[in-house]
Amino acid sequence: MSEQTKYTPRLLEKYQEEIVPHMKETMGYKNMMEVPKLEKITISVGVGDAKEEPNYLKQVIEEVGLIAGQNPVVTKSKKAISNFKIRQGDPVGCFVNLRQERMYEFFDRLINISLPRVKDFSGLSDKSFDSNGNFSLGIKEHIIFPEINYENVERVHGLNITITTTAKTDKEAYELLKSFGFPFKKKNEN
Repeated sequence: MSEQTKYTPRLLEKYQEEIVPHMKETMGYKNMMEVPKLEKITISVGVGDAKEEPNYLKQVIEEVGLIAGQNPVVTKSKKAISNFKIRQGDPVGCFVNLRQERMYEFFDRLINISLPRVKDFSGLSDKSFDSNGNFSLGIKEHIIFPEINYENVERVHGLNITITTTAKTDKEAYELLKSFGFPFKKKNEN
């Protein structure tokens, strides 16, 4: 019998073999445990028409599940908002948290396949950090992901993606994401 080897995502190997030594050298960390790492990636979608069109919410949940590789959680309204005709407890969207191997696989697909498919893509702004080392980006069309079949899409919707890191500052998080190959705009384009 052959011994099965455990699969390790490509970006996780890159982090362990290249990024940790690079960050220790450039940022002056004394211990490898000080080096920031990816904690989780959150994909969320708000569906304003969820109450009137439950089939649309179902479609969004299926598509987010395909993109993420795991089933999303339906989010419900915390309070009633009369201007939007929303009652407390009405479904208003969905989200999914990715961790460990699935997170690295999604991050790899995001960087190398999906973002280059965005029309007129020139890089992401480095101003989307939240001062705690986390990065958020919005995607206008979910059809940039290869898991989505264009023929089955009734309506195009956007996604919010938040990359949570253990970095304490935005500079550390920027250096970490840049080391992974995250497509930031060149400094003179900002």
